Amino acid sequence: MSSTKSIWKVIGASSVGTLIEWYDFYIFGSLATVIANQFFPKSNPTAALLSTLATFAAGFIVRPFGALVFGRLGDLIGRKYTFLLTLIIMGTSTFAIGLVPGYEKIGFFAPIIVLLLRLLQGLALGGEYGGAATYVAEHSPSNKRGYYTSWIQTTATLGLFLSLGVILITRHGLDDNLQKSIVKFNDWGWRIPFLVSIVLVIVSVYIRLKMQESPLFAKIKLEGKISVNPLKESFGHKANLKMVLLALFGATMGQGVVWYTGQFYAQSFIETVCKIDFEQSRTILIWAIIFATPFFVVFGGWSDKIGRKWIMLAGMLLAIFSYRSIYQRFLDISSPTEFQKSSLVSTGEPSIKKEKVKEDSVITTSLLKTFENGASYKESHSDTLFANASKQASHSPTMYLEKKLAKPAYWMFVLLVFVQIIFVTMVYGPIAAFLVELFPTKIRYTSMSLPYHIGNGVFGGLTPFIALLLTTIYTGNKLVGLTYPIIIAGICFVIGLLYVSNKIDTDVSD
Repeated sequence: MSSTKSIWKVIGASSVGTLIEWYDFYIFGSLATVIANQFFPKSNPTAALLSTLATFAAGFIVRPFGALVFGRLGDLIGRKYTFLLTLIIMGTSTFAIGLVPGYEKIGFFAPIIVLLLRLLQGLALGGEYGGAATYVAEHSPSNKRGYYTSWIQTTATLGLFLSLGVILITRHGLDDNLQKSIVKFNDWGWRIPFLVSIVLVIVSVYIRLKMQESPLFAKIKLEGKISVNPLKESFGHKANLKMVLLALFGATMGQGVVWYTGQFYAQSFIETVCKIDFEQSRTILIWAIIFATPFFVVFGGWSDKIGRKWIMLAGMLLAIFSYRSIYQRFLDISSPTEFQKSSLVSTGEPSIKKEKVKEDSVITTSLLKTFENGASYKESHSDTLFANASKQASHSPTMYLEKKLAKPAYWMFVLLVFVQIIFVTMVYGPIAAFLVELFPTKIRYTSMSLPYHIGNGVFGGLTPFIALLLTTIYTGNKLVGLTYPIIIAGICFVIGLLYVSNKIDTDVSD
């Protein structure tokens, strides 16, 4: 078995590439509200955001196909060259998104091109994770497999962290004046995080070229035991297919919805429902990620001692019973009445904009209210004065456009997201070791990749889109979006409880 020094080289080389692939994949979701205005008609912002999230989700839906294509390659030609190829495809696609002209310039060709590039990203990611996790696991001793593979598990969350960090740095760096910087970022600066990824990819390709093939794969290749048809052996044999289905419905399905609820849906909810301003909604997630990320390794290492099953199921169960209260607390803290409890320092000067629409006068009044505890919110309403005297003037309800939290409320938001990411670390930290141990070496890449990417790509990746869609259908219930992840995690918990084994120290060298 590899020495301690060499295993850390393996983990480092694998993790850097996987981190960059996650960054490339998630930068799109992190900029969903900005991209919605760039690649879709601006006449209906909600429809544009839904379309953007659907495009984002499309990258997840094709991940299982990437798992089949690249999993097969990985079991036929090796782990190293397969996930080297996925890295190149991902990096090129991400860079290309940064070059696509907006909707105003090329019309519907813009979203179509972006969709095609997202599909390529999804295919690439479908082949990346299984290769990296398998590669590290096949270098690891059985009594530390959960611990060593958990470092790979940190890369998904750290990739999200990196994407948020690059976005904020770019947004602040475009101009000394914050307002001008925001305008420039929304206009063209959003492209920079996509374009800089090519540099990260080049560095990672260089590192991966120096890697050696997995010793277990090299051994079965030397012995002539490589699978002739990995797809047939993985899904055509009843015993192995049973393990694939158990991995999906008893582990990865629930893990996927917990992951994407705790991080992506949390950010979307904070920004679009609670109306917290762009920067605060990102930094809340950044702080929560910083505090929670070490727990991937904690729970991964702990799974080597007590088994993978109970840690993952506990994470799902905690999420099921906590989500509604957590998201209700988000709403309570950010409600206008909560802001009004502070004494008002200044109302500022109202901004009044008049527009002529078919001889009717539309007057929009916006007002920034600030409080002595540092909180603030913008509110807006419109009055329509009709040219036809028989029509009565109308007054729209007050809209709360953007809120800025005071420090105590801000850190409470960080705590609530942190708790959700702890659930993520419980379900995600041990799962790479869990999946690797289910399948034999010669078909491991293919067999573990498919249930992982269906669970995460389809069930998990659709979480932000389905949750937002539910809130547009059932407009009176702002928490209705949580119904989807709670149900999916609940089904997975029951199946995992009844049928998943809690084996420890499983040999993976077969």
